[in-house]
Amino acid sequence: MDEMVIEMAGIIKSFYVGTPNELQILHGINMVIKKGEFVSIVGQSGSGKSTLMNLIGALDRPTSGDYRLDGEDISQLSDNELSDIRNQKIGFVFQTFNLIPRSNALRNVELPLLYNGVAAGARSRRARELLELVEMGDRLTHLPNELSGGQKQRVAIARAMANDPSIILADEPTGALDSKTGRLVMDIFHKLHRQEKKTVILITHNERLASETERVLTIVDGRIVSERFPAADPATDPAAGQEG
Repeated sequence: MDEMVIEMAGIIKSFYVGTPNELQILHGINMVIKKGEFVSIVGQSGSGKSTLMNLIGALDRPTSGDYRLDGEDISQLSDNELSDIRNQKIGFVFQTFNLIPRSNALRNVELPLLYNGVAAGARSRRARELLELVEMGDRLTHLPNELSGGQKQRVAIARAMANDPSIILADEPTGALDSKTGRLVMDIFHKLHRQEKKTVILITHNERLASETERVLTIVDGRIVSERFPAADPATDPAAGQEG
């Protein structure tokens, strides 16, 4: 459990560098996430949490500072190498689902496997297994417009798991869902953490959802200002994290 997956030291992220409009969003982020942790990063809109998420997910590079993912210095990698890391090590779940409208649930989950060169039969088997895992096995042939918001998010989670990444990075995954549906989605993240042993990083503005995770990092104005370890155990406290 002590193996470091993510190590950030002195991370600064600025935009419009070298212009009069230069804007520094992250101001020296120091953060360590261990293998198998369920961590939340909490912050209000404009706090820098989305910028930090993009750096964690290798979607962007820091302006300065050191970021190591599984011991590898991200700043030294080419765009193609970063793309490989995103494809192999990180599963992304977004608030907006990002499903392909004309593809059914099964095909949406198969897509990362297709990009990875997995044969058709193996793709189909893996996608079916994952849809069963998120309790969507009876919706394989449904198109996104035939699914509810919660069902779409479960398909998106299955797709994020397609290449068996070690890290699940979820950005406001319940933000577009009602409280009951959000509860179902959070239960799936707990399942992936406990049963599949995934490192799960939840980006949210919702303190109650964050309190379901093992560790909460709060970001304010581009700085991590606090760290806490919630006492509530979602396994014994079904009310923990419910959105009102």
